[in-house]
Amino acid sequence: MGIRTDLALETEKITESDGFYTEKEGVFEFNYAEIKENESKNAGKYITLSFCDLQKITNFDVLEKQFKKALEALLKENKNTLVVGLGNREITADSVGVKTAEKILATRHITGEFAEKIGLFGLQNVSVIVPNVLGKTGIEVMEILKGIISETKADTVIVIDALCARDESRLFKTIQLTDSGISPGSGVKNKRQEISQKTLGVKVVAIGVPTVIEYSENLIVTPKDCDLFTDKISDILALNLNMFLQPEIDREILCELV
Repeated sequence: MGIRTDLALETEKITESDGFYTEKEGVFEFNYAEIKENESKNAGKYITLSFCDLQKITNFDVLEKQFKKALEALLKENKNTLVVGLGNREITADSVGVKTAEKILATRHITGEFAEKIGLFGLQNVSVIVPNVLGKTGIEVMEILKGIISETKADTVIVIDALCARDESRLFKTIQLTDSGISPGSGVKNKRQEISQKTLGVKVVAIGVPTVIEYSENLIVTPKDCDLFTDKISDILALNLNMFLQPEIDREILCELV
């Protein structure tokens, strides 16, 4: 039995017939695949951004450009977005989604004239939720999201979560974006009900970062500097999501607001 992975890039079944191709720019690599049918992955578009050690990168312009390009490929339109940070804040390797969501600018309550009075012209509608884990709430994330979507009329859901990788060189050095959905807790082997367009009835984009490797049924490992890497990658994800969701707001202003 092979080592489990949540990354499409590490799945042997993906070939050129899946539209797989690679672009490279500096220390960054961009991979794209559109899977139609695969026994190990749901059908959909998978875009992977890979890079070297976060501590060694001094210029993130290329990553920001590719991140925006990836989101544009997955989301043609998003007028009313719900951002969901999955995971458990008390478990460092499972906290990427939570920490990212905490840095997303929520704007659903800032509307019309009030937004203009405080200088936020062209503000897009964004809601943010950190639903926590089933063990703490007794409620499936799917149940929570269905209720929120019903009330907010969100037309797009962006979900962020930790993933499991097969290759240790990918830990905290890879971002996977896909429109195929995600199963909460899959990275730490606590898989719950799938979150996807099929189950929610709205467009879903899942963003994941591999933080752990499963070496055996009872052994999951993560880097010793997991806390530092988690903080750094969540900063990167949040900044890029905020810039994508609020294209009319200046970057410096966004950084001051969150």
